[in-house]
Amino acid sequence: MSLADEMLQAAMDRKPFRATMYGLPGWDDQVEDLSVEGEQALRSRIADILRRAETSDDDPVTLAVIEHQGRSIVDRIDARLVEHTVATGMNAPVNSLLLIASKLDVSQRLDRIPPYIDQAGERIRNSDRKPLRRHLHTGIQRTESFLASQRQEWEGDHSTEIRTAVAGFRDVLASVEDARGDDQPGLCWLPEGEQNYANLVRNYTTTSHTPEELHRLGLDLIASLREEYAEIGSRVWGTSDVPEIFRRLRTELLWDNEEQMVSSAVEAIARAEAEAPNWFSRMPKVGCEVRPVAEEERKTAPIAFYLPAPQDGSRPGTYWLNPLGATERSRTLSEVTAFHEAIPGHHYQLSIAAETDMHDIRRFAFIEAYLEGWGLYTERLADEMGLYSSDEQRLGMLGTDAMRAGRLVVDTGLHALGWTRQQAVDYLRENTVMPEPEINAEIDRYIETPGQALAYMVGRLEIQRLRAEAEARMGDRFDIRAFHDLVVGSGAVPLSTLDRIVTAWTASP
Repeated sequence: MSLADEMLQAAMDRKPFRATMYGLPGWDDQVEDLSVEGEQALRSRIADILRRAETSDDDPVTLAVIEHQGRSIVDRIDARLVEHTVATGMNAPVNSLLLIASKLDVSQRLDRIPPYIDQAGERIRNSDRKPLRRHLHTGIQRTESFLASQRQEWEGDHSTEIRTAVAGFRDVLASVEDARGDDQPGLCWLPEGEQNYANLVRNYTTTSHTPEELHRLGLDLIASLREEYAEIGSRVWGTSDVPEIFRRLRTELLWDNEEQMVSSAVEAIARAEAEAPNWFSRMPKVGCEVRPVAEEERKTAPIAFYLPAPQDGSRPGTYWLNPLGATERSRTLSEVTAFHEAIPGHHYQLSIAAETDMHDIRRFAFIEAYLEGWGLYTERLADEMGLYSSDEQRLGMLGTDAMRAGRLVVDTGLHALGWTRQQAVDYLRENTVMPEPEINAEIDRYIETPGQALAYMVGRLEIQRLRAEAEARMGDRFDIRAFHDLVVGSGAVPLSTLDRIVTAWTASP
């Protein structure tokens, strides 16, 4: 078995639901081992692979991916995130299970789900890393909502055992004493927090930037975005006053209903698909559909997310859209989010990589700086492609740019600089057009997934830099379609590795 095979096996043993999502055979009856013993055994196994990779003469790009995937898993295990990640999103083990179980085939692992839930509770019960009090309340509400719902089809004939385990997990959350308050939300308040955060920053960004450097970068980007807001605001409303533009974006241009939100996304993706051949030589073979999140999942599901098609093509790639609170949300965010999550964003990125003949460790590696950097890059690319239907929608593009720049400020503020939760909320309120519910949801996400939010803007800026340098080096030889094919066709790689790939391409005849 090659080192790439071994690391793929370890990575998917760590996240078997991800293997099922991609359609990789061999993990459909597995769940993650959340126990301390299980995590430490996996850590030792990965450390051995990493030691052997240091002296390997395998393909340098594949080795770089192996090293990144291994270090990422080790650093997440060391940070013991499972012990204080209890609320919303895809990183809280129990909420993630309840969110994706209806979207994947879990029929072969139903008997393993109750012990998995029990392990999550056991880790929280015995930990010195206490969750936030507000996150405990959210986790309790989520589990109680599931318990109050009718039996769902995915539960099969194990519904009683699964619901008993969920009830036990709820009771664990309710029993936690000395939970952290909103004045101590970041990793810097937990044991080994400063080092754990530095490790996570390195892995999520695949760079050597310090939290302090990223904090300053975010502040500078926020300042420059205000100039663009003033320019477009002058055309839309006849005012360059940024606070006034923010006020109007928060209170005007809202959706009339949920159906309008979904249909807008469908129309935007159709336009993108029609224009894409002018910017990509290679198109994914699998299609992309838009689907609203189920009613019972909307309170804890992300605002929008993408699930790739499995390898067997049994379903298309799916852009899941959460219409919760549609009439209180700006319709200016519709198109930019669709371009990021679907076309030419994650759908093209993940589908094209999956259709290559690279090793699976390259096709399915989870490297956020590359993955989310591409998604954010395509938001600006969509403007070059002429996909935004109006200046109002371009304001939405600026809105997501500001959110990602703001993430650099608040993620580092929370986890490295000791900010309170309210400081982070106030910063996003002052410097973005995000509505209050979204600000609160985002801040809670950053608290529970330290460092992940940094990947977007760091990755976007690096892809833009590589493109600009390639254009300068190649002159008339530069082909934007070939550049995009190269970036998405290389699979997920660390940013330093992507630099070497693009540099070699520019030097070729």
